[in-house]
Amino acid sequence: MPLLEPDPEALRPAPDGRTPSPDRVPSERAGGTPEPLRGDLVALLGADKVLTHVSDLVRYASDASPYRFVPRVVVVAEDIDDVSTVLSYAHGKGREVVFRAAGTSLNGQAQGEDILVDVRRHWSGVEVLDGGERARIGPGTTVARANATLARHGRVLGPDPASAIACTIGGVVANNASGMTAGTTRNAYRTVASLTFVLPSGTVVDTADPDADTLLAHAEPALCAGLLDIKREIEADPALTARIRAKYEIKNTNGYRLDAFLDGTTPVQILRGLMVGSEGTFGFMSEVVFDTLPLDRCVSSALLFFPTLPAAAAAVPLFNDAGARAVELMDGNTLRASVRVPGVPADWAGLAKDTAALLVEFRAPDEAAREAYEAAAAEVTAGLELVAPVASITNAFTRDTGVIGGYWTARKAFVTAVGGSRPAGTTLITEDFAVPPARLAEACEALLALQTRHGFDAAVAGHAAHGNLHFLLTFDAAEPADVERYAAFMDDFCRLTVERFDGSLKAEHATGRNIAPFLELEWGPKATELMWRTKQVIDPDGVLAPRVVLDRDPTAHLRGLKTIPKVEPIADPCIECGFCEPTCPSGDLTTTPRQRIVLRREMMRQAPGSGVEDGLVAAYGYAAVDTCAGDSTCKLACPVGIDTGALMKSFRHARHSPREERVAALTARRFKEVEASARLALGAAATLRAVAGARTGDRLLTAVTRAARKAVRPDLVPEWLPRLPGAAARRLPRTTRVGAAAVYYPACVNRIFAGPGDVPLPQAVVAVSARAGRPVWIPDDVAGTCCATIWHSKGYEAGNRVMANRVVEAAWGWTAGGALPLVVDASSCALGIAHEVVPYLTADNRALHEELTVVDSVVWAAEELLPRLTVRRTVGSAVLHPTCSMRHLGDEPQLRAVAAACADEVVVPDDAGCCAFAGDRGMLHPELSEAATRAEAAEVVTRTYDAYLSANRMCEVGMEQATGREYRSALLALEQATRP
Repeated sequence: MPLLEPDPEALRPAPDGRTPSPDRVPSERAGGTPEPLRGDLVALLGADKVLTHVSDLVRYASDASPYRFVPRVVVVAEDIDDVSTVLSYAHGKGREVVFRAAGTSLNGQAQGEDILVDVRRHWSGVEVLDGGERARIGPGTTVARANATLARHGRVLGPDPASAIACTIGGVVANNASGMTAGTTRNAYRTVASLTFVLPSGTVVDTADPDADTLLAHAEPALCAGLLDIKREIEADPALTARIRAKYEIKNTNGYRLDAFLDGTTPVQILRGLMVGSEGTFGFMSEVVFDTLPLDRCVSSALLFFPTLPAAAAAVPLFNDAGARAVELMDGNTLRASVRVPGVPADWAGLAKDTAALLVEFRAPDEAAREAYEAAAAEVTAGLELVAPVASITNAFTRDTGVIGGYWTARKAFVTAVGGSRPAGTTLITEDFAVPPARLAEACEALLALQTRHGFDAAVAGHAAHGNLHFLLTFDAAEPADVERYAAFMDDFCRLTVERFDGSLKAEHATGRNIAPFLELEWGPKATELMWRTKQVIDPDGVLAPRVVLDRDPTAHLRGLKTIPKVEPIADPCIECGFCEPTCPSGDLTTTPRQRIVLRREMMRQAPGSGVEDGLVAAYGYAAVDTCAGDSTCKLACPVGIDTGALMKSFRHARHSPREERVAALTARRFKEVEASARLALGAAATLRAVAGARTGDRLLTAVTRAARKAVRPDLVPEWLPRLPGAAARRLPRTTRVGAAAVYYPACVNRIFAGPGDVPLPQAVVAVSARAGRPVWIPDDVAGTCCATIWHSKGYEAGNRVMANRVVEAAWGWTAGGALPLVVDASSCALGIAHEVVPYLTADNRALHEELTVVDSVVWAAEELLPRLTVRRTVGSAVLHPTCSMRHLGDEPQLRAVAAACADEVVVPDDAGCCAFAGDRGMLHPELSEAATRAEAAEVVTRTYDAYLSANRMCEVGMEQATGREYRSALLALEQATRP
């Protein structure tokens, strides 16, 4: 056992007052996947593709919906062969299969009770075709990632769901998701050019293949005949045909796309249409080819405020007629809740409940068209009675991209911001319906009255231009009376939508589990039975996603509702939306932020000491706590700002013994000696490698550090990595305080580790600053100080407090009480001193900190040096690795600016993200950094660049480890580019 083994029991929730939840994972599931299911799938696919531990099953059991179903096993499929193998096994054994990608579905479509197949991890990729007019995209690719690639070609996808940063192409097509501007003409059904999919039988169909129908007829004759029979039956019924056409004049994703039988003439064409919106019940889509659309870059937007929701709804047709691309509606509850989102004006919290707003946007291909749109918008706006109850409201159109981005941030955060402000412990329901746009105002009034009658204080928003409204309800799923109230509301709501408005019960979120019982209410018995027949023709054994679209149980929407037990307060607002997952460095290795919270909630559902709780606690240490990079980019992606990284750091602290905390505090007090010792160790390692040879030396150093890790603790002792740099120079450049424009603070990482090339980073910063006439001064006593991230990232509170207070006191003295800015040459250290130290300061030092101006060296270079420098030479190309700290600080534009001065071409990889090196975490858990950098590294090595630039030494080391390319600070490049 390691000398400093952490206490896993510290992660077990306190038993006080905890009672088992009715929806807890039963004790018989504590062993995970049962036999023979486990053994069968491992034999077929290999152990690395089959997840069987109870913690794996629990973390995959939740999506963004109010439902929770625990699978028996999770398969991580790598290719079509894996999918076909699973389907063949399921057929032979009478089992069920559900496919899951991002898990952002709002109706439980991504959940299954038997075999769940993860089709996100190995299924991403974008191939641009025909100059961008088409794109072949993997189903695990997020919409935002696909659009980032297409934007370089002036193109964009038609569907634009609010969850674009997280939802994947597979889910978008499977649910026919549309979004703010897609309506009925730009959605997946209208813009998918071709599909490649695997039918339940295992047959693979590529609809773009000219021989596809011949091949399908040979492989699946009964299926082809069945589809054509249904087509003939529909076309022989004029009333049914007319009804189907009418249903799709407004947005509608409830049930199967019966118009596919009218639009397609062959079985393959019919299947192409049916697959869109089929919610994984007809097959697995392995590849999608989209017809893309022009990316109109000339934008004008306004956020217009109205006294009431019906008043706002009444203005929608006017903007539609004026040519608006998007008209988005937000009610008072939505507006007030969105103040939780960074960038949203704080005074919105004071808006009256009855207030409503329209986000109106015009998009044009050129300036003349934009001016014409703005003139039409001005004419409409002049006739409206708008209100401005708080100071931030302008009720004016703007072209400012920053302001427009803020509007859309507030709008897109509807579900998560409003859901995040719900009472702790309550379940969130998201409903989505459509009515004819001309009746939107009437529908708003009716919906508000219905909510009031059933005691719901709900939030309403939606794509008003298309008559598509969304609303949220919260209730306690553990209270039978509250569930009954929800059930009564749903009955009345569905009848209202269908009988009064002839609307769609699901406009864009797809049927899912909560509308399946009401399918016949909307479509009638004949059309509904045709949907059942279609399912029987395509999936006769009922292998795929039973009960997701079709369910004859009238109470099916009440089955599997999940309770939301209270956990740590920082995590309670989480609605499990999954927005955090694409940015998480550990997502492809262990767990994501959402999954960390999901696992924590299941612990709270369990009886204290249950077998399930034991299994979850045992796995949580490594899977959740140790392999969290602690970069907190999850906080940036989360619309309510949940910092799961901070939560994991608190768990690290909880596992520490008092002795560990004392040792950590001692290292902080004696950090000058620690710093010198680290340089000596790196120097000794370099000597060993020089004497024994690099390969032999690396083997010896790896063996020694691994032995030390086993003896002490893997989460404390770094592992030697072959590309670790040598020791930095012991002495820093000589500078003078007289005439200095700033105090330069070389971070401890740059005082310990050498940089690439002959010019150390501190020397380069001093030289280039002097060259620009903005000289900097390095204090003589920086040794022994640090930004405190070393202790903060590991949860050592005592050491963190020691160093946080020391560095702030020192910085206040160096800068003459804040008279000079403090320039820090590592972005993570700039973030640490500027923000992360604050909670650990004494009251007096907090006051000192308020007087400091902490500046990232890249910002210093871009804003203070570049305007005063002459660039004398450039390189052809540079690829950048923006650090996660820069994302927190908002410094990425400055990194681009510095790079652009040094290189003719600057590239930021579409897959750039946190490298997870996180100071030394990449040496403590190399597998974490390897997983985090895999996609970005693969993109970087597809070509050769003249420079590989970043802004943090350890991030540079991490990217060197991943790519084999030499990364360096952008300031080194700037110094070289401007050197006389």
